[in-house]
Amino acid sequence: MSRMRRTSGGKRERLVVVGGDAAGMSAASRARRLKGPEELEITAFERGRFSSYSACGIPYWVGGAVADRDALVARTPEEHRERAIDLRMRTEVTEIDVAAGRVRARDLSTGAQTWTGYDKLVIATGARPVRPPIPGIDAPGVHGVQTLDDGQALLDALEEIEGRDGRRAVVVGAGYIGVEMAEALMRRGYTVTLVDRREQPMATLDPDMGALVRGALDDLGVTTVSGADVVGILTGDDGRARGVAVKDAEYPADVVVLGIGVRPETGLARAAGLPLGVYGGLLTDLSMRVRGCGNIWAGGDCVEVLDLVSGRERHIALGTHANKHGQVIGANVAGGYGTFPGVVGTAVSKVCDLEIARTGLREKDAQAVGLKYVTATIEATNSAGYYPGAAPMTVKMLAERRTGRLLGVQIVGREGAGKRVDVAATALTAGMTVEQLTALDLGYAPPFSPVWDPVLVAARRAASAVRDAG
Repeated sequence: MSRMRRTSGGKRERLVVVGGDAAGMSAASRARRLKGPEELEITAFERGRFSSYSACGIPYWVGGAVADRDALVARTPEEHRERAIDLRMRTEVTEIDVAAGRVRARDLSTGAQTWTGYDKLVIATGARPVRPPIPGIDAPGVHGVQTLDDGQALLDALEEIEGRDGRRAVVVGAGYIGVEMAEALMRRGYTVTLVDRREQPMATLDPDMGALVRGALDDLGVTTVSGADVVGILTGDDGRARGVAVKDAEYPADVVVLGIGVRPETGLARAAGLPLGVYGGLLTDLSMRVRGCGNIWAGGDCVEVLDLVSGRERHIALGTHANKHGQVIGANVAGGYGTFPGVVGTAVSKVCDLEIARTGLREKDAQAVGLKYVTATIEATNSAGYYPGAAPMTVKMLAERRTGRLLGVQIVGREGAGKRVDVAATALTAGMTVEQLTALDLGYAPPFSPVWDPVLVAARRAASAVRDAG
């Protein structure tokens, strides 16, 4: 590939990246591959102790399935620096001066503050865990699990009470992180209580599918407390968390883990006057350039993206999206070209051997955007019924009335169930109808699927519902 030209007058361009994880460092790395250090100076700031790591792997590290913390790190700060990226760790950007084209950063070790100028800026500040304003929420012993630093702090706390009889943990919030952390703590020998304000766990699913997850948690031995708002964290004489209080009950705990969800970390962007959406995330165009800003891009958990099914912006915090954003941004800031068209909202998780997946819209999502729809729910198995080890699977499908356009799919089942959602995600991205979905030529062999794959069985049922609805 031929070298790209410098800016006018031969001046080397300055790229500043705020945030040293998936989106930020993917952008920096991609830009470096396209432009060498003689053409592009890259400075990146990260307030934590780790760069380019898998936050999604934290529950599996805490639970012991991943033995080594470093296995979650894709590229260390030293490796980035070897590629001529000046990555400054434990350094927090505290201000963006858009008019002057500079950022102010504070070294968290020394307190020293400096200004760094930029020609192009990438904002990849991620998301922050939701911490409701209740008494005791900031007490020692209350842990979020958003960053690798958070995971290390939790593990350090668990090691302090390792070996103690009757160890108890309370997890607040029953979304993906909450249920994964409940399993992780069970594996470490804790008695776990999972407290959530909704009636069923996994609010990313419809309640009827969430009920299947609750059944699996019950079988695992997790005590699930639903429909309960946490009103406070109970503390002992030493100020440490000792339990969780809801309106009419208290649940003792040696450790409290928050799995309530996250919000875009956009305080810097807001203060700089950059455009934010209804969820508080930065708004960008298809090139991931911040709307109305010629030299600022943003990606990862701090942005809102287009939902290709509903046509509206939404906030989805996933490493898959963040890495794609970074690749697009890196190409564009280095003078190339890339776009990120949007998402369909695909996610997959597991509780022990139960796999949980969804893509597209839930019923309440369809209602919120005014779509009329039909649903179809089927019971099937993950392999031919006669094949040893065949296990149950439930598939729920939403389709638009009259048109039959596929709107969403949810799957709960055993081994081999979760990744079937990728077929549905592909169909959603292509705008297929459930009738078209029934004709897909999917792979078949008894160890992997019945003759009719469960996704196709659900599509047939949904197509019939569309015809019956008229």
